[in-house]
Amino acid sequence: MANETERNETDQQSENLLVATAKAIGKAAGAVASTVVHHESQGGAAPTAAAAIPAPVADAKPAKLPKRNKARLPRRQKKALGKAQLHAHS
Repeated sequence: MANETERNETDQQSENLLVATAKAIGKAAGAVASTVVHHESQGGAAPTAAAAIPAPVADAKPAKLPKRNKARLPRRQKKALGKAQLHAHS
C-alpha cells in the first residue's frame, strides 16, 4: 500500500512539473508573438532571428592551406614511369 501511494505522489509531481514547463513555454511564446504583432502594427517588418544576432566579424583574408609536395606523382603515373624506364634499359 505504501509503494502505491509513493508512486501516485511521484506521478503527480512529474505531472505538475510538465504543467509548469508547459505554462512557462506558453508565456514565452505569447511574449514573442505579442512583440511581433506590436512591431508589425507599427508598420515595421517582423524581426528575424538573424537581426537579433550580430554577424561575426570576418578576417580580411581566409588562411591559406599549406602547399602540397607536388614532386610526388600519383601511383599510376609512378607505375607507368617505372615500366617505361624498365623497357628503356632493356
